[in-house]
Amino acid sequence: MAKFLLVDNDARELTAVADEVLGYSVIDRYGQAEQPYEPPERVAFLLVCLALARRAERAAGAPAGLCAGPSFGGLPAAVHAGALTLPDAVTITAEWTTHVKEFFATAYSDVVTQSFARVPAEELAEIRAELAAEGEWSEIACHVDERFWMLSVRESRLEWLRQRLRAVGGFPLYTMRPPMHSPAFAPLRDRIERELFAGLPFADPAIPVVCDHDGSLLTSAEGVRTMLLDGVVRPVSWPAVADAFAARGVAAVYVAGPDGLWGRVPCMSSRFDVVTLTPRDALRPRGRPRQSALAGSDR
Repeated sequence: MAKFLLVDNDARELTAVADEVLGYSVIDRYGQAEQPYEPPERVAFLLVCLALARRAERAAGAPAGLCAGPSFGGLPAAVHAGALTLPDAVTITAEWTTHVKEFFATAYSDVVTQSFARVPAEELAEIRAELAAEGEWSEIACHVDERFWMLSVRESRLEWLRQRLRAVGGFPLYTMRPPMHSPAFAPLRDRIERELFAGLPFADPAIPVVCDHDGSLLTSAEGVRTMLLDGVVRPVSWPAVADAFAARGVAAVYVAGPDGLWGRVPCMSSRFDVVTLTPRDALRPRGRPRQSALAGSDR
């Protein structure tokens, strides 16, 4: 990502704006970051997604007809769609990370999110019922694909969960901290709305935004604002986004940003011509599709 930010013309233009807003070099701080999800890393991710979204539309030969971004990808989607300015998005991105760290330092500090594949919805429901019967808390954070999920649990039950998933043929993947996307985190949403979003100007998006929570079509400033805030408390449903794209006749989806997940799952790859634009392959020539949608990315 750092090399892309240095050499790509769009990325350099966007990075200059971010440097001015933050008062430091994003690339320098990104290279010095010792922990994942630090503000410079998140801002760098935002800038890369936006630069590649511009490239995607040039490759498609026309503006996107729809735009979506799972989880943190909602912020790049909001900027590219015209609902939020880049300077405001940079400020939100940098400060959001601080709010999240402070919240989870004292609340739900023992909660992690486990991703896993090859588990049908019925099996997952049974596993959650077993946890609930023992008085244990769990929340679905992401529905990535038909049998691909992310579930938040207390860390003390993590090994039990992994073993239980394997017992039903599931494949545990990576574990994330801090967690996100749960109604339990409503106090964090309220704090972000109060301290980051108060008075922040949003505009009606020039490109309709597909909500990553339920696939609804957002065409108003308030709709995009609510979607970003609700990312704290509502789970991601990527199949719902795919359904929304298909219902509106999308033929091709460009995934703009570092992505090893969202563009590859069957709900996308089996229904659309998926064109991935990562920092690594951004300069490779691409064909021109009939219709296109733009999907943001999030790791």
